[in-house]
Amino acid sequence: MGDPKFSRRSYDTPSHPWQGERIKREVEVVREFGLKNKTEVWKAETVLRNFRKQSRELQARLRGGDAQAKIEADALIRKCSRMGLLPVTGSTLNDVLLLSGNDILSRRLQTVVFAKGLSTTIKQARQMITHGHIHINGHRVTVPGYIVTREEEASVVYCDVSPFTDEMHPMRVSAEQAAANASIKEAAAAKAAAEAAAKAKADAEEAGITLEDGEV
Repeated sequence: MGDPKFSRRSYDTPSHPWQGERIKREVEVVREFGLKNKTEVWKAETVLRNFRKQSRELQARLRGGDAQAKIEADALIRKCSRMGLLPVTGSTLNDVLLLSGNDILSRRLQTVVFAKGLSTTIKQARQMITHGHIHINGHRVTVPGYIVTREEEASVVYCDVSPFTDEMHPMRVSAEQAAANASIKEAAAAKAAAEAAAKAKADAEEAGITLEDGEV
């Protein structure tokens, strides 16, 4: 059967578990991007750390006159551009060093769905993805952490059979419209209650039952 394969952790954890400033910053990032836990933050930081390491090593090799380094540097810049982290043209290895973890997180499918207005909240975007309501290039993607490339961003839409394709779906209504609908619903309920009370009073009077104010 061969040697069993064990999955390896694809990210690095913090070197020290108790750092107040780092913990506070990670909590803010988790809340801002609607992440499930801090693991998503550590994954983005690991990807960013690898990009920065490559950039530094390539710059050192370029200063040494390595011709292969120029090819690898162009490939790294094209990759970052394809991921939407850098502009299409005019980027350099120094721009890679200026990237932040938020730049990586902003390319997650969950963030893109929310940014395109397909969901009303960042957490709803995660739920819609995991429930299979989002398509990329006509294919269903159920991974909120999927990195959307620049070319794929325009193809992020609702699934054809998703109920969210209906513009009148209650989950697609804006906050202002939702408040207005709630007011209308409350007014209708109050009107119905008043009509029911009036009808009950009329029925009581027709039956000869009267109740004076204050009488028990």
